Amino acid sequence: IMIDLVIGYTAIQTMAIWARKNDMILHLHRAGNSTYSRQKEHGMNFRVICKWMRMSGVDHIHAGTVVGKLEGDPLMIKGFYNTLLKTHLDVNLPQGLFFEQDWAALRKVTPVASGGIHCGQMHQLLDYLGEDVVLQFGGGTIGHPDGIQAGATANRVALEAMVLARNEGRDYVAEGPQILKDAAKTCGPLQTALDLWKNITFNYTSTDTA
Repeated sequence: IMIDLVIGYTAIQTMAIWARKNDMILHLHRAGNSTYSRQKEHGMNFRVICKWMRMSGVDHIHAGTVVGKLEGDPLMIKGFYNTLLKTHLDVNLPQGLFFEQDWAALRKVTPVASGGIHCGQMHQLLDYLGEDVVLQFGGGTIGHPDGIQAGATANRVALEAMVLARNEGRDYVAEGPQILKDAAKTCGPLQTALDLWKNITFNYTSTDTA
């Protein structure tokens, strides 16, 4: 079941309790968070929202991509992910973690990366976000010229090729484009996707400025 942050924190916790009782996965979309998480004069950091959602009991939450169309630098996003996934947090000022915190047995929340991501970024996604993440390729799947199945195939082959390269000890970040190019030689859907998405970039000025 998908709910949105804007339904309110009490309703979110109520839905989390219902989902547990009914053996359902609760996916939280974060639309609306920026009205108070990116303000200079009021509000809070999204990292605080991550903590609250973990305590509320949701299963998934959109937590940034680094690449793609969503704003966010690598260290900031890593702080979000660590807040959702780690059982113990150490002080890490570059990631915005200002104090030590022990989550004990409190359930983790799986972060979701979505918004402008595609198979051509796979080496970056694996490097920045790791494996404990849901990579939600929406337009990066549906937008494939040969259809949704071909889009899903391209994403899966790209991911498996990158994980294999990493496990073989290769520098998959530096070699990422070549790894994808080699994998595409035996996967038509991946080649088509790479040809389509290769020039897609999202250039914007951060709203988090003085």
